[in-house]
Amino acid sequence: MFRTRALSSIPISARMSAAAVAAVLVLGGCSGSGEPEAEAAENRSSSASPSGSASASETATQTATPTPTPTAAYKPATAEGPAENVPLPVMPELAKEKSKEGLEAFAEYWYSLINYGYETGDPGPLRAASADTCFACESYYAVLDNGYSENEWMTGAKLHLQDLSSNYVETDEGAFQATILILQDDLQYYGPAGHLGTDPGTSTPAVQLMEAVFTSGGWYVVTLETLEM
Repeated sequence: MFRTRALSSIPISARMSAAAVAAVLVLGGCSGSGEPEAEAAENRSSSASPSGSASASETATQTATPTPTPTAAYKPATAEGPAENVPLPVMPELAKEKSKEGLEAFAEYWYSLINYGYETGDPGPLRAASADTCFACESYYAVLDNGYSENEWMTGAKLHLQDLSSNYVETDEGAFQATILILQDDLQYYGPAGHLGTDPGTSTPAVQLMEAVFTSGGWYVVTLETLEM
């Protein structure tokens, strides 16, 4: 399901899915501080001390709270320019476990990296979670390379995860399978000259089969196939 103007003849099994990318809110805030209640402290000290005087070390003080550093706001891609400040998906702790639930959580996270790549043109996070045997991944990398070359960018192509499940049965090759049902938005190409083209999304869900292995470094996708569209 990866499509590109230059590589449209390549069979591609992925318009990968998942978690919608949330907008990053601009964090703000101001520090707070209070006036030392020296008189109250002095009175408390005098009741406990024969001399009735309070030392400077006994005077209550308050440390000001640092002001949070504002986070740049997320801006989705438009016809005027590419997306900005796209938040990188964070792998949930469950996705680091070798279990049925761990595999399903990892698969959802993996698909969210696909959407991240479509928005940024950066295939690095997906590469880190995929083996060289994932040929659909290679096609996807080519889509990004083509879509973000020569100051061009893409909009859309977002994958929507409809369903995801695994029977968690190990194959003869030591992999575990997960079945994913996804939809994908239209993919639009833009450049300095304006709109360059459109690849249609999916009007009906596509079924994909993922195989992943668990290593000392965690889960890795070794293959992905589209079963029906």
